[in-house]
Amino acid sequence: MEEFKKNDDDFEDDDFLEPKHQEHQSHHSEQGAAQGHKPAVHHGPAAHHEHHQKPKSKITYNLWQVVSGVLAVVLIVVMYIGFFNNGGVSKEDAADKTLNFVNTKLLQGQSTATLVSVEEEGELYNVKLSVNGQLVDGYVTKDGELFFPQAIDMSATADLAADEPAPPAQELPKTAKPKVELFVMSHCPYGTQAEKAMIPVVQELGDKIDFSIKFVNYAMHGEKEVLEQMNQACIEKEQNAKFLDYLNCFLKEGDGETCLTETKIDKTKLSACTLKLDTEFNIRKSLEDETTWSGGRFPPFLVHDKENEEYGVQGSPTLVINGQQASASRSPAAFLAAVCGAFSEVPEGCGAELSAAQASPGFGTGTASAGAGSGCVQ
Repeated sequence: MEEFKKNDDDFEDDDFLEPKHQEHQSHHSEQGAAQGHKPAVHHGPAAHHEHHQKPKSKITYNLWQVVSGVLAVVLIVVMYIGFFNNGGVSKEDAADKTLNFVNTKLLQGQSTATLVSVEEEGELYNVKLSVNGQLVDGYVTKDGELFFPQAIDMSATADLAADEPAPPAQELPKTAKPKVELFVMSHCPYGTQAEKAMIPVVQELGDKIDFSIKFVNYAMHGEKEVLEQMNQACIEKEQNAKFLDYLNCFLKEGDGETCLTETKIDKTKLSACTLKLDTEFNIRKSLEDETTWSGGRFPPFLVHDKENEEYGVQGSPTLVINGQQASASRSPAAFLAAVCGAFSEVPEGCGAELSAAQASPGFGTGTASAGAGSGCVQ
C-alpha cells in the first residue's frame, strides 16, 4: 500500500493561513486597546514569519486530523457495506484475481503460484495455492478486494508456539506426472516417520504420480533391516498392488512376518525374488564380510545404489521429486504440498485436507512434537 504523506504544499494556502500585513497590524492594535495594553510593535518580515509559524502548524495539524477522521469514517462505511452486501464475485473470479495478484505483485517472476482449489467458507473464499512445493492456504473476501495469506483458527487447542516455521519455498522441476522417490532405511525411526507421512499422499494422488520407496545404500540397523529391505523391494516390484497395505501394517509394529500373512503376500513368489536379488547384489555375502562395510560399521545395501549416487543421497529419509532433493516437514499436508508443487498442471487431489501434524518417528501411530527433523546418517 502506498504510504500517504502529508505535504505542506497540499494543505497550505497563504491567504488562509497567514493574514496580510495590514490586517496583522490592525488586529494587534485593536486587541491591545480593548485589553488596555499598549499597541503591539510591528516587527520586520523575519520576525513576522516567526511569529506566525506556530499557528500555521497548528491549523495544518487540525486539518490533517479532520481529513484522517473523514477517511476513517469512509473506511468503516465501506467495510460495513461490503460485509452485508450479498453480492460480490464468483469464487472462480476471486481465485483468478488472487492468483494474478500473487504472481504479479508478490512473487514478481521469482517463482510462480498455481491454483490448487477454491471453496466458499463462511463469509470468505478459501483459496489454496501451491508456491514452489509449499501450500499457501489463504482467504479472499467475497468482493475479491482483500486477500489474507494466512488465517489462524482461534478455536484450535493446539499450542501455536510449538508450530514449526514453514521451510523456505523450493523450486522443483515440473512434469505432468511427478516422479516421487523416498529413500529410507526400513528400521530408521525417521525413515518410518517419513513413510507414515507420505502414505496418505500416495493414497490421495494414486496413479497421478510415479511413487516408489527406495533404500539408502547402506544399512545401520543390522541383519533385520537388510532382510526386511529385501522383502519390501520385492513386494513393491512384483506384488505392487499389496505394497502400501503391507507397508502400513509393518509401520505399526515392525512385524514383517505377521504382515506378510495379513496382507496375503505370495510368499513363494517373494522367496524367489529375494533369492534373485541377493544373487545380483551380493547382499548376504556383504552382510557377513565386514571388510565391505561402509566406514567399517555398516553393511552395504546396493539395490538402489545407482539412484543414491545420482541424487547424492546421504541418509534416511531423503525425498527426491523429479530428480531433485526436496525439503518438507514430515507431515502429510507438507508432503502433499511438495509433491503438488511439481505438477505442470495441479490436479484436483492436491486440494485434499491432510493432517498438518508430523508423524511420530519409529513404529506405531500418533504424531510428533514440533522440531522432529533428524535422520539416520553415518
